[in-house]
Amino acid sequence: MTDELYVDIIGWIGSILLIAAYLLISQDRIKSQSYTYQLLNVVGSVLLIVNTIYYRAYPSSALNVIWVVIGIVYIAKISQKPQNQQ
Repeated sequence: MTDELYVDIIGWIGSILLIAAYLLISQDRIKSQSYTYQLLNVVGSVLLIVNTIYYRAYPSSALNVIWVVIGIVYIAKISQKPQNQQ
């Protein structure tokens, strides 16, 4: 397989993860302050960063970097909550 194909697969997986996060939260199956939601967003965005940098789509890369930072901040906040509030 070529590098381009790997990068495309990585991008598609990232997109699927972000769509899954949006679908699950829209259906009230997960909460925005859950690890699941935040991890889906962080991992999906990291994968899309790989894809968008490869294709030099820097505005999309910047958006996903911000998305990752937001996710990491909220994962840290969730981690700091007492166990019974998670």
